[in-house]
Amino acid sequence: MSDNDEGDQAPKSSFSTYVAEGDQLYIKGEYVKAIESYTTALVLQPDDKNCLVARSKCYVKMGDSANALRDAEASLTEDKEFFKGLYQKAEALYTMGDFEFALVFFHRGHKLRPELQEFRLGIQKAQEAIENSVGSPSSVKLENKGDLSFFLKKNEGKTVKPKGLPRTTKKEQNQHNKKSPKSEKTAKQLLGELYSDKEYLEKLLKDEDLIKGEMRSGERVQDLILNCISYLDTRTEFWRQQKPVYARERDRKLMQQKWKKSQQSLPSDPTAYVLKSLEEIDATMAAGSVMEGLKKARRVLKTVERCSEEAVPNKKEVLGNLHSCIGNALIDLEDMDGALDSHKRDLDLARQNKLTDAKSRALDNIGRVYARIGKYMQAIEAWEEKIPLVCSSLEKTWLFHEIGRCYLELERFEEALDYGSRSLEAANETSDEKWQLNASVLVAQSEVKLGNHNSGVEHFERALEWAKLLRDSPAKDAIQKALSEVRQYPTEESE
Repeated sequence: MSDNDEGDQAPKSSFSTYVAEGDQLYIKGEYVKAIESYTTALVLQPDDKNCLVARSKCYVKMGDSANALRDAEASLTEDKEFFKGLYQKAEALYTMGDFEFALVFFHRGHKLRPELQEFRLGIQKAQEAIENSVGSPSSVKLENKGDLSFFLKKNEGKTVKPKGLPRTTKKEQNQHNKKSPKSEKTAKQLLGELYSDKEYLEKLLKDEDLIKGEMRSGERVQDLILNCISYLDTRTEFWRQQKPVYARERDRKLMQQKWKKSQQSLPSDPTAYVLKSLEEIDATMAAGSVMEGLKKARRVLKTVERCSEEAVPNKKEVLGNLHSCIGNALIDLEDMDGALDSHKRDLDLARQNKLTDAKSRALDNIGRVYARIGKYMQAIEAWEEKIPLVCSSLEKTWLFHEIGRCYLELERFEEALDYGSRSLEAANETSDEKWQLNASVLVAQSEVKLGNHNSGVEHFERALEWAKLLRDSPAKDAIQKALSEVRQYPTEESE
């Protein structure tokens, strides 16, 4: 490959942009494209542990547990106690069917973060899978050594004869033709759409002329078909262990019980109930139990919606607060569409009822969601509408900086410089060293993009001083690298 070819394939956007793109594709279920985005992001920052975990999740969804495990383990290279990496490693092992090892890592994560419900649920499902698999008979006992590429429609025409797979006897073939109505019903439930493929393969076994043939590689067609059926049988057994049919029946009963509970009478003191619930939701979210907090917020939302204005005098404000909580939880869970919908509902309630603080909060969150998914112009519109509602200099510092960053991503460098300067001015008013650093970097980047290299160097040098003062090594290294690059440009005087 030539140097020019490598240059053409270099990432053309920022790390955060590719990650946001990957997050959005993951939510849409486009896992192959999401992997491509995360992979490009990792070219820019190869050791980013959160991005590695995100790509691992995609591999799990695609059933590529080997790559999922590889990324999960890579995220733990520098920090063995990174709880997201531990959880993802446990999930990858669980998907591979290594329930015992998965249980070990679920326990390890639970020990580090006992408040997280995800680890408790992981322990529970791993234990259940182990219990279900102990002593369970398997109708076909073939080792998973074969090359299933033909069955998976990958590398067609390159099927290799599986090592160690014996020739199939007539007796073994007949075993596949025998069907227990009960077991077939279970298999149909577990395999879903794949069950028709299994039926088709079993019909092929009855074609005596076909099964006597051989592939170019020397492998018998009969062995290949049985290998594919065996693969589906092992997946059926695996899924049965993960979610047995009786457990599905139990889940339906539990859902019915929850529905009945939701029909119970409203709380005797709605106001006290709301105040206590909001405190509990905040505490749960702060502890990192996002899913638990989300569920509680949704339950309280349904209850408050059934209450009258007399029972809850500030009902609209409470509803907005709950929509905001739900939206923030969904951001953490990477459901950006759901988060945006919740924050827009919060904004609608704020506008209808002239709730200034709630409106400011909603616009803030809407801007954050749009920025995360790479819709920078929409983020700017939301944040610029928020500007008149901001009172403190510290909040202005953050807001102006984020708007400036969006303009920088859109390559509108004059607007980026304007908002960067406003952010730096507000940071100087509050004497906030961290934001003085961030704003100085934004101004420097904008000046360089506009060709004002001397001013860019000056602001990078100021930012470097703040980074040293704050002992922020990553920021210091990045700024020094940027400075060395800018200093290579000809100065305005020499031009």
